[in-house]
Amino acid sequence: MVTGPRVVLLAGGVGGSTFAVGLRDEVAARGGTLTVICNTGDDLWLTGIRLQPDVDSMLYALAGVKDSVKGWGRAGESLRVAGELRAWGAGWDWFELGDLDLGAHVARTGWLRDGLSPTDVLARLQQRWDLGATLLPMTNTEVDTQVVLADGHMHFQEWWTRHRAAIEPLGFENPGIDAAVPAPGVVEAIAEADVVILAPSNPIVSLAPILAVPGVRAALAETAARVVGVSPIIGGAAVRGMAEVCLRVVGVPCSAAGVAAFYGARHRSGVLDAWLLAEEDAGEVESIDREGVQPIMRPLWMRTPDLTRTLARDALDAAL
Repeated sequence: MVTGPRVVLLAGGVGGSTFAVGLRDEVAARGGTLTVICNTGDDLWLTGIRLQPDVDSMLYALAGVKDSVKGWGRAGESLRVAGELRAWGAGWDWFELGDLDLGAHVARTGWLRDGLSPTDVLARLQQRWDLGATLLPMTNTEVDTQVVLADGHMHFQEWWTRHRAAIEPLGFENPGIDAAVPAPGVVEAIAEADVVILAPSNPIVSLAPILAVPGVRAALAETAARVVGVSPIIGGAAVRGMAEVCLRVVGVPCSAAGVAAFYGARHRSGVLDAWLLAEEDAGEVESIDREGVQPIMRPLWMRTPDLTRTLARDALDAAL
């Protein structure tokens, strides 16, 4: 019997999966349940195989098998298949996939070819481990993120991984997302939640695609749950990598207040009720408050499992 809060997390990327582990542990300690709605904008087809980088990062992190040094992929990987693919001139030689990781991709692709939906496939994948959470894709529609460049389009993974965001983008698109629908269970989970949390993920390429799926924003507007976000910006800089580029391109200041304004206050047609910002950004409290979002200042660094769980506890307390 569930005696604690029903928690929904919107997440993608390394930061989202790291936060999810601490949140899972804190929710379990309170006798609650956790549902994670995963970004699928990073998905792609490569050498005939369907990859879901953000989904798999979440799966591996909650299963305790993620490579903690790289922050993604499987621990204890080998690269024999990647070497063979290079020898054949197949795929992207700069997009290295480990053998264990490829096992998941092959299984996924086979099930998709058999007619299963991405939701069904993810349900099968997570049966292997006791994750302590339920994972849902944001949609079953393929809406892979494309980077708009001056001379055309490029898949987000190529722009991010190969070029390290060094090519100046004009914007980001998810073709087909306007006709997409939330995956089964997504709207229901948000509607029934006691708490909804936006992870400290990249706002533009990890969380914006989830929010762009028709029906998700409406579900957030209507839920009785309090919606709390965790800032991915600390001291005016993105915690992970090249998010500053993504923010600049869409005209969002790289600041805790800038990202809070990008999400907006729920009572003003945005999605947030409260926003956790770092102590280093104390000067932005008033600006966030003027946006109609409650600012809550807490330590945000997730350098250890204990710090991550403390942050998760702070987010839950802010919501409850």
